[in-house]
Amino acid sequence: MKKTTTIAVLCLCIVLAGCSCAKNAKDNKKSENKETVIAEEQPENQSNKRDMDKLTKVLFKTSVGDIIIALYDNTPKHKENFIKLVNDKYYNDILFHRVIQGFMIQTGDPDSKGAPAGKMLGNGGPGYTIPAEFVAENYHKRGAVAAARQGDQVNPTKASSGSQFYIVDGKPFDDNLLAQISYQYRKTFTDEQKKVYNTIGGAPFLDGDYTVFGEVVEGMDVVDKIAASAKDRYDRPTTDIKIISAEIMK
Repeated sequence: MKKTTTIAVLCLCIVLAGCSCAKNAKDNKKSENKETVIAEEQPENQSNKRDMDKLTKVLFKTSVGDIIIALYDNTPKHKENFIKLVNDKYYNDILFHRVIQGFMIQTGDPDSKGAPAGKMLGNGGPGYTIPAEFVAENYHKRGAVAAARQGDQVNPTKASSGSQFYIVDGKPFDDNLLAQISYQYRKTFTDEQKKVYNTIGGAPFLDGDYTVFGEVVEGMDVVDKIAASAKDRYDRPTTDIKIISAEIMK
């Protein structure tokens, strides 16, 4: 049976396995935290002191505005694959098929092109996966770009989807919540990560389970707009939001 590419959802420190099956999508929707707190600016250490000028950047023109992301050099397999897909125009006309305010927006399913309203999406891809590339300095802060994947039961190596990815919309987590996540899920956060999760926010419960391979450098207001859009029981926007085009910035 074909499995769905998913991302885990945490609400009040309960991690729910995200999937596109009707039951789980409905459960995820019921368990969303409706209170979203989003900072207006990125902190100076948001980019972990990377030389952002030297990173490859991708411009996504969407139906609600532009988003520019930078691809990290320390996840070379994901970077190379992403550049190839962009150059092949793979992402053109693909929808944002799953959005959860205060958590993330997901796209990259080729089956979403021209999909009728109400159709459940999230199963499509290029027919291959990418080995996980977990790097400690790459974490799920607000604006992080990471690869979606199938669940652990069918994907114990946590290999990434060949095309589906998500952008973290995120929300702040205080020290108590971070301590609970750290204890229950055996995750370790540096002082810098704690500061970012305390103030800017993100999705710390996903660290070490999904490959983070980039971050948004412009257009978080567009990410917020997409995340806040009205959606159906599958978390798909009721009014289609799509990537019109994607290109490598020279």
